[in-house]
This record gives sequence, structure tokens and C-alpha cells, in this order.
Amino acid sequence: MENNYFIDSEYLPKEELTKKHRLETDPSFRTNHMQYIEGMEIINSDISQKVLSQMTSYDYSKYTARDVRSALEHTTCSIEDFKALLSPAAEPFLEKMAERARLETSKHFGNTVYIFTPLYIANYCENYCVYCGFNCYNHIRRMKLSFEQIEKEMQVISQSGMEEILILTGESRAQSDVKYIGEACRLARKYFRLVGLEIYPVNTNEYRYLHECGADYVTVFQETYDTEKYEKLHLMGNKRVWPYRFDAQERALMGGMRGVAFSALLGLSDFRKDALASALHVYYLQRKYPHAEMSLSCPRLRPIINNEKIDPLDVHERQLCQVLCAYRIFLPFVGITVSSRESAQFRNGIVKIAATKVSAGVSTGIGDHESKYEGKQKEQVGDEQFEINDSRSLKTMYNDISNQGLQPVLNDYLYV
Repeated sequence: MENNYFIDSEYLPKEELTKKHRLETDPSFRTNHMQYIEGMEIINSDISQKVLSQMTSYDYSKYTARDVRSALEHTTCSIEDFKALLSPAAEPFLEKMAERARLETSKHFGNTVYIFTPLYIANYCENYCVYCGFNCYNHIRRMKLSFEQIEKEMQVISQSGMEEILILTGESRAQSDVKYIGEACRLARKYFRLVGLEIYPVNTNEYRYLHECGADYVTVFQETYDTEKYEKLHLMGNKRVWPYRFDAQERALMGGMRGVAFSALLGLSDFRKDALASALHVYYLQRKYPHAEMSLSCPRLRPIINNEKIDPLDVHERQLCQVLCAYRIFLPFVGITVSSRESAQFRNGIVKIAATKVSAGVSTGIGDHESKYEGKQKEQVGDEQFEINDSRSLKTMYNDISNQGLQPVLNDYLYV
């Protein structure tokens, strides 16, 4: 038994354990992370080259207090100004940045804060990403909801008053194929006004199909834009292919999606460079597809089950606030989402400055929403992807936002 590894309630053969060890220790054993796999669509976009060029040449140590003051004085924030605002030189100017960010948020979004909730419908995964709770070598309770279970979860969420839902799966085509996800979108349309997807990247025709099934927007986390660090963190699976993941939002827009969302997982690599690349990804794509709605998320690495392999690079709340304020000043029209990874105190503060969207009633487990209301046993649900920090219900979140003099919004989109 000591020669076997336990995964998904089945013992992994010794040869598979050997493969896992080689993936971790021998880079030559891994596939080329910049090379497409058969079946992956290549769209020949130039945006990744622009983003990588700016990111690799970014030396944030060269910026001074004078550069930061100049950036804050400009009516329009240039890329060079944005780089200054992300630099360590801007940290003493955080209050001024927050003041400017608050003005930009008020100008373009008023006092509104949008609320949504995620629904995880499966946690099977075919990737080996060393920092993720869903990775294929992690021994967790795996689960895939049936359509009946999905509808029941949606009914529970809808009855709470929620009007926007984000459907998530683990990255496994075998367990959660596009037709399965499409049917989940059709079910969601019965209960919600706005339907988002956070799934494995797919081709343009598949995004078109999911849009026809009812999906409005697509979220994809690039995790890190640092291609060298990306290679070391994503050891196996389709997710290992960096360029295919990078172009996912553009394929989604080509497939007719109304909106797309972007993010790096801050703490996996140099957070200043990842923040720069995330915003520039939006910036360049926004100019290519000016009709599209775009938004940024800003998650920090959180604790996960069975994982001590990743040593996160600390990104503290003050630094996170700096990134969010810089995002808002540079991209005043873009939505900014702050997830339940952050504390209630932090989220209460940042929605008054830069953020425009928060999640509520969150569960990152599979089949977990119903358990909150009907006492389902833990053994009957799938394990979560990461630990959340803010577990407020929709009602509590709605009231907390209102009590701050802000206007919580559940939906503002009308279909005609």
C-alpha cells in the first residue's frame, strides 16, 4: 500500500505516482506549455505579444514620487501613468489614489454595487496545477451534479432573491462536456436574468453554442501572466497551454458573448507585473472589441485542501487596495469584482472606492447551496476549491451595502 497514491477514492497505480513525481521534478518530462494541443483553435491574435512585451519590460523600481504625482494630476491615465501607480513609489500616495478612484467610480457607476453568486456544478479536473484544490492529484470528494440537482440548487438560490449566477466547473471535458454546461445554462435561464460561466477555455464555436444556450459572459483566470512561472505551476492538462488560455476571452467575444472578465491570482508570481498584464489584457481587447462589457477580478491566493507545495508571495490588503485603485484610475469604465476570498471589512470599504461587484451567499463546494438551507450532510457534497473569508448571505450583504449609503443592484439588464 505504501507504493500507491490515493486519488478520488481509488488507488493510483505506482506508475501514475511515478509520473506525478516526474512532472514535479523533471521539466523535460512535461509538454511545451506554449504549444497548442490538437483540437485547440488558433486565432492568431497579436494581443498576447503586446501584453507580454509591456510586462517583461516593466521595471517598477525606476518610478519615483514625482512620477506618481504626475500620474494623479493627469485627466486621462496612460499606460506609463498606470505603471507608476502600481509601483512601490505609489504606496505613500494610497489615500490620494483612493480619492481619485472614488471619483472615477462615482462618475461612471454612480453609487451602485452589483451582487451575484457562484454555483459550482462539478469539481472533476484533468489538470495538475499545484496550487489548486481541484487538481487531478488531490484526494478530495469529487462530485458532478445531475440536471435535477442543478435545478434544485438554482431554485434555492433564486428563492433568496438572487438574479445573477456564475456557473463553474472543474476543468474536465470528460466529466463536464460543453453540452452538459449548455444544459446548465438553459436551466439557469429559467431562474436568473444574467448567467455567467467560469469553465475551461473552449473554441469559438463552442462559446457560440453556450451563448445560444443562455450564457451572457465568460470569466477566465489567467492565474499568472508570467509564462516561466506558469510552466512551473501547471504541470499537466490542457490548462498547461498558456496561449490558448490567454486568448479565451477573445474567442468568447468572437462567439457572441456579451461580456468577458479577466484576472490573475495575485500571489502566484510578482503581483505588480501580473496586475499590469491583467489590466493591459483588458485595455487592448477593449480597443479591439469596443462593444463588449469587460471586468476585472482581483483574487489573492487562499488556503486549499491537501496542499503545502505552493508558497504564496504575500500580497497584503494595502497592496491589494493599491492595485484596485490603479485599475479604476486606468480603466474607469471597467467593472471590478472583489470576491469572498476577502474579508467583509475589506469588501465593505473597497465598494466605496473602486469595486462595483461582489458575491454573496457563496459556496465553493459542489451541491452546497441546498445544504445551507436544508441541512444536507457534508458527505453528500463535493469538496470546495478554496476557503472563503466572507460568508454573508444575500440578505445580509444587501443590507450592509444599503447601510453604507450605496445602492445594491441585482440586475440592470433588460432583454428586448
